[in-house]
Amino acid sequence: MSALRAITFALFTAIANTHAATTIDPQISWKNPIAPQRADPQVKLHTDGYYYMTATVPAYDCIEVRRARTIGELSTAATQVIWRKHASGPMSHHIWAPELHFLDGKWYAYFAAGRADAVWNIRMYVLENASANPFEGKWTEKGQIKMNWDSFTLDATLLEHRGDRYLAWAQSAPNAKGTGIYIAKMNTPWSITGKQTLLTNPKLSWERVGHDVNEAPAFLRHNGHIFMTYSASATDANYCLGMLTANEDSDLLESKSWKKSPKPVFVSNPATSQYGPGHNCFTTTPDGKTDILVYHARNYEKIHGEPLRNPDRATRAQPLSWKADGSPDFGAPVADNVGH
Repeated sequence: MSALRAITFALFTAIANTHAATTIDPQISWKNPIAPQRADPQVKLHTDGYYYMTATVPAYDCIEVRRARTIGELSTAATQVIWRKHASGPMSHHIWAPELHFLDGKWYAYFAAGRADAVWNIRMYVLENASANPFEGKWTEKGQIKMNWDSFTLDATLLEHRGDRYLAWAQSAPNAKGTGIYIAKMNTPWSITGKQTLLTNPKLSWERVGHDVNEAPAFLRHNGHIFMTYSASATDANYCLGMLTANEDSDLLESKSWKKSPKPVFVSNPATSQYGPGHNCFTTTPDGKTDILVYHARNYEKIHGEPLRNPDRATRAQPLSWKADGSPDFGAPVADNVGH
């Protein structure tokens, strides 16, 4: 190769490498917020290659679904209401935190709801759709999930592990203040069986600001461990994520199998103007190589009035990294309108 050809080849290679390094990967490139005024998000990557998103809508009156091929495209995806609240009785008020799960060949929607005549009598309910496409078919009501006792209950999520299906949720215990998080095995997609085990309740100072709260469990697996994040304190700037860790070989129904982190793992960050990050879920890039944290937060700190009446919690997402010890590194919530 002549000297001129060698120089030309080296220059071409450098330009190509520079271009490759700056090429935007749509799998991990988007700008927050993903969806303004959408709290309690769940984003699920299904086997059909779509991300399905549900969240609490500001009116607290329905369950809507959207889907897209990438996280970023969820921002402009059309939404479809799959169910609306009743006019009275059960499921007629405070329709909160829906989640979609595909189980045994059917779609199920899990959500919390109160009553118009007793708005804080919130319980967990389930819808079923036998269609392969959740935008089609008929959603039927399977009724309330009955826990070991009847009380304020919300934020159910599912974990499938080694042939067993588990439900985790937040509930108030008799004669206890606030909400703790429980786990139990499921015998159908709309019912639990056996005892329910308390995994965590609000005992630490950062879990008891404004309200005594442990809620919104979310599961993540990595390197032989199962992590469960949860949200704590009032839904203002004090809202944050805590975390429990269990070995994947342990009995998940034993509270001693779970180790609680003494400090929150994801908190408000004034430097990026993100406040009250919480009620998260986890998904991955389509190739499964990168874990993604999805959560809600506000981009301002001060709220006038009751935080639950403020609609400005927005859905956000960012790639999740891992520490040398195998635990998740949440970092800080990233600023709005900054690409990943």
